Amino acid sequence: MSAESDEGFKRILLKISGESFCRENTTGIDLERVSQIADETAAVYNSGCELAIVCGGGNFIRGAVFEKAGMDRATADYMGMMATILNALALQDALERKGVETRVLTALEIPDVAEPFIRRRALRHLEKGRIIILAGGTGNPYFTTDTAAALRAVELNCNVLLKGTKVDGVYDKDPKRDVTAKFHRRLTFMDVLKQQLKVMDATAATLCMENNIPVNVFNMLVAGNIQAAALGEGIGTLITNAEPGKKKEDGE
Repeated sequence: MSAESDEGFKRILLKISGESFCRENTTGIDLERVSQIADETAAVYNSGCELAIVCGGGNFIRGAVFEKAGMDRATADYMGMMATILNALALQDALERKGVETRVLTALEIPDVAEPFIRRRALRHLEKGRIIILAGGTGNPYFTTDTAAALRAVELNCNVLLKGTKVDGVYDKDPKRDVTAKFHRRLTFMDVLKQQLKVMDATAATLCMENNIPVNVFNMLVAGNIQAAALGEGIGTLITNAEPGKKKEDGE
């Protein structure tokens, strides 16, 4: 995979958490918040990037939480996948009202609502200049939407996975609970795995590591940050295979 150019990345996978679709300490969909996300993603699109978006569903349901309450894990995960489709449709509507052509593709077949995810079809949409919004996770229980984002980034030959969160990047501890939390500007995937940093699950990190797809973790609630990350402006935390400050040798 190629790194960013002076103009930024050519093909981007943007992972948007479900919580980004609502206000702090609320659930469901806040249309004003969705409109703000649409404004920023439209700006990335208008800059010439090819853009695929994976939506989370945590603003409605988290399968692991429902499992702890006694629900069957597979059932809870399927409910979570359906929640991502609600978010995808809301974002599609907001983007198309701004004049951006989109397609929602879902791993769960709902033919009256969205197209099924077919890799070659998704690539064709990108080549035609459409934003694709990918919902339904991987279509399988027990896998997170972070894993779905990593998988789609590999399948679609993306140059980078941008992971939008509610914090500035990756810390060694929860910065909201511990003021001594240390911020990491750069990390390797092995750092993430060995230190068990809660930035993404091990499956997602391993997929990106093995396919050499850098991950940029940043705060997407700050205005302008999505476009800044897409342009490779060095915000948040960058996770790669290379050690910070060390260039890869030819052939590595």
